[in-house]
Amino acid sequence: MIKVGIVGGTGYTGVELLRILATHPEAEVSCITSRSEAGLAVADLYPNLRGHYDLAFSEPDPDTLAQCDLVFFATPHGVAMRLAPELIARGTRVVDLSADFRIKDLDVWAKWYGMPHETPEWAEKAVYGLPEVARAAIRDAQLVANPGCYPTAVQLGLIPLLENGLVKTDRIIADAKSGASGAGRQANVGMLHGEIGESFKAYGASGHRHLPEIRQGLVAASGDSQLGVTFVPHLVPMIRGIEATLYAELNNPADFDRLQSLYEARYRDEPFVDVLPFGSHPDTRSVRGANHCRMALHRQEDSNLVIITSVIDNLVKGAAGQAVQNMNVMFGLQENLGLQAPAMLP
Repeated sequence: MIKVGIVGGTGYTGVELLRILATHPEAEVSCITSRSEAGLAVADLYPNLRGHYDLAFSEPDPDTLAQCDLVFFATPHGVAMRLAPELIARGTRVVDLSADFRIKDLDVWAKWYGMPHETPEWAEKAVYGLPEVARAAIRDAQLVANPGCYPTAVQLGLIPLLENGLVKTDRIIADAKSGASGAGRQANVGMLHGEIGESFKAYGASGHRHLPEIRQGLVAASGDSQLGVTFVPHLVPMIRGIEATLYAELNNPADFDRLQSLYEARYRDEPFVDVLPFGSHPDTRSVRGANHCRMALHRQEDSNLVIITSVIDNLVKGAAGQAVQNMNVMFGLQENLGLQAPAMLP
């Protein structure tokens, strides 16, 4: 049984970790921390977990956390880079759900996250935890940087094209939309239902902190350091889900005929990627609560553009579910353990 700790358990990703791990047959949550809610029973804050946990939130204590086999950090940016190295030095493995270790260029990281990185040696050693790309490295990692939600949907949708050199890399477009839970659980007037209900808007159109993470992954897949990508996120009035519509121009229009089989072959053995029939329109509710990415390919008449639609649940495959998937890989478990429940409908 894997002894698990969670640092920062009161946000949406924290409670999603608790929900998933509650029925995981090989993992047990032994401690969960929150400075603001220390002493409060987990079930009192999250009544959906009544009967599943006899735990209270506690102050973060390195000695207690170091007794765990693995610690998840579901914390604001800047926390994991300070505490994780101490735990790793004491033999505890870490999956960080924040952005602290995702971006290798620390000048870029500092620009987007507004602080200098305090542990550059671990930023270099961390494994970027997209299992569909880095499974072998994740298996042996001490520290896994769990990908962001938008970067997961975008990278999975584009990687087969880039790995095979099929598209022009100077002008890739990712047009993505997310539900409100992607902004976190903190109080924010702009995220009130009265503010976002019956409305739809772009944000971060002049630049978003997920852009360098997306570009880093696409450059790695393509091998083209000059790759250009435009990423524009949008806020839609729903709680969960991301839909990314992706555009890339084929080098050879004749390759359209083999794209469907190429995608199916690339993801055939991936338990959490589902390539739908050509021309399908995956919707976010088809992955709600599940650790799946569903995608489909499209072509408009007489166009050289390939269009990919990719959907995930931002709290599951985009955060907590992928973190548990990474844990399973790290400990040599069946990869879909604890993640086998189908999506919720309606």
